[in-house]
Amino acid sequence: MTDPKAPAGSNQGGLPYALAAYGIWGFVPLFFKLLESVPPVEVLAQRIIWSLPLCVVIMLARHQIYDFLAALKNVRVLRLLLASALLIALNWLVYIYAIFTDHVLAASLGYYLNPLVNVMLGMLVLGERLSKLQMLAAAIAALGVAILLAGALDTLWISLTLAFSFGLYGLIRKIAPVGSLPGLAIETTLLLPLAAAAALYYIWIGDGAGFGSDTGISWILAAGGVVTAVPLLLFATAARRMSYATLGFVQFLAPTLQFLLGLFAFGEPLKPAQFLCFLLIWTSVAVFSFDIWRKRRAERAAVAA
Repeated sequence: MTDPKAPAGSNQGGLPYALAAYGIWGFVPLFFKLLESVPPVEVLAQRIIWSLPLCVVIMLARHQIYDFLAALKNVRVLRLLLASALLIALNWLVYIYAIFTDHVLAASLGYYLNPLVNVMLGMLVLGERLSKLQMLAAAIAALGVAILLAGALDTLWISLTLAFSFGLYGLIRKIAPVGSLPGLAIETTLLLPLAAAAALYYIWIGDGAGFGSDTGISWILAAGGVVTAVPLLLFATAARRMSYATLGFVQFLAPTLQFLLGLFAFGEPLKPAQFLCFLLIWTSVAVFSFDIWRKRRAERAAVAA
């Protein structure tokens, strides 16, 4: 049982999944702030370790375990998912580091920039086309990001790494001929040896901060499997059911929530360039949303006629 793959430009059933995924990602800094005493690499390792059993349980419940086993025998699928696994692991590690070092605003910038990467990949690789209003929206967003980049050069590497690693990850998951859940399970399986080695290393050195050092910390690290698997599953489903360009603009939800958390919950300073970028990007979202609403209204009118 695999997810239907919508044609380019289609948005068949993908929007609710995208909104749920990006909503969870928007608030996830609150979760990782609870783990600041744990090394970022160990947090990443525990995320991977605890994601796999959750994926297996859900696959058993949804009768997808055979899809998982079949995909493991497909060399082409394994190559694609090895690439996507490495990309998402890099994305997770940089994101955790950004939160732990009080660079949530830099992380939000990366995810503001990511939709522009999605639009570019959708046009260059998938042959998707943008309307004039959508091109205007992309130009406005690009201007906002350019202004923000000029005012955040010291953390530019964080923003660019997050943007391009997740953009390429989403593209691979869209074209990989495997369902959302089996694909995620294979990714975590491929990463498991490295994750287990890292986890054992931190247990062996006994730094007194990670898994096993405190009951509360251990439970939070284990809960990282849920925080990791659920939104990624929702995202992978959305990526296969809607156009990549539209998915990119829905993604502005997560960095906006992260931006607000960094500003109001974590007290990070707001530069004038960041404020101007925020206004321009939401103008872009408004233009893009209006174009989608206008097209759907025209389609309904044509059907009614």
